[in-house]
Amino acid sequence: MTAHSVLIPFLPRRPEQILPYAGLVHWTHAERLWQGQSLMVEPHHGFVHAAGSGFRVPTGLGVTLMPLRHPYEAALQARSLALATGHPVVAGFGPGAPSFQRALLGAPYRSPLTAAREYLTAVRGLLAGEHVRLQGEYVTVDAQLAPFPSAPVELGLGVLRPAMARLAGEVADVAITWLTPASYLRDTVLPALREGAAKAGRPVPRLTAIVPLALTRADRTPGEIAWASNSAHLRLPHYTDMLRKSGIGITGTDPEADARLAVEGGAFLSGDPEGLVARLREYEEAGVDEIVLNVTGVANLYGPQAATEELKAILSALA
Repeated sequence: MTAHSVLIPFLPRRPEQILPYAGLVHWTHAERLWQGQSLMVEPHHGFVHAAGSGFRVPTGLGVTLMPLRHPYEAALQARSLALATGHPVVAGFGPGAPSFQRALLGAPYRSPLTAAREYLTAVRGLLAGEHVRLQGEYVTVDAQLAPFPSAPVELGLGVLRPAMARLAGEVADVAITWLTPASYLRDTVLPALREGAAKAGRPVPRLTAIVPLALTRADRTPGEIAWASNSAHLRLPHYTDMLRKSGIGITGTDPEADARLAVEGGAFLSGDPEGLVARLREYEEAGVDEIVLNVTGVANLYGPQAATEELKAILSALA
């Protein structure tokens, strides 16, 4: 059965802003609280604050950016979060955009696939208590994380296109997608995941889709909310390439048109509660294991209180 989870729909400036969303996971059937990379309140710190405030819930990092931390620090932070919450953690990683890599590392990864393979290999070994000895192109480790029992930490990999999906099949426990239509997941991502898993002789990773969506209302335009939700992503080459591969003719030059195309192509969902439930069922039928409700557009246009009410209404319709 497909699980439903909640994304914090903004970058928190204060850790207490996270509490209403942790409360939704604590008090409803929502499976997990997710946070994308934040350069305000760092996601690990925010989740630990929620745990200290009494909301100890399963968490997902979708995704933290590899250039920000060494794999040893990544493993340490993920396990620390599992210790603080007492619940499973999905520690998702991704290389980030080439411009971000250049800004922090001096140059973009020659091969994001190689960088991700080395990174996840190191983190997995460290979390398993192994003494990891790795001298790679991007990752150097000769260390061991002091062993101590904790709630499980699963490794996630951000996936948009087939090559990264095949790699996730080889090295990750969870493939994490963003702004990906259900049909693209069914026809492109899942076959690549299965191919990678078969090559490595391991189980197919779970598939988590972070899905931007909003309820329709008389005073709202779906395209406007889609743009407010994903304006940064609709400008990035790896996202526009993925959307074109999914059959959505993103221009990359006309923001309003691109936002409308994202709605029409199923990358952004809009409808009444019953309609959204039906559209989300398409993800379940496509083979998605966990759907993360992303109401960032509502939060950006109407504020966090409106976003919280939106999530309550959608979760109630899904219950």
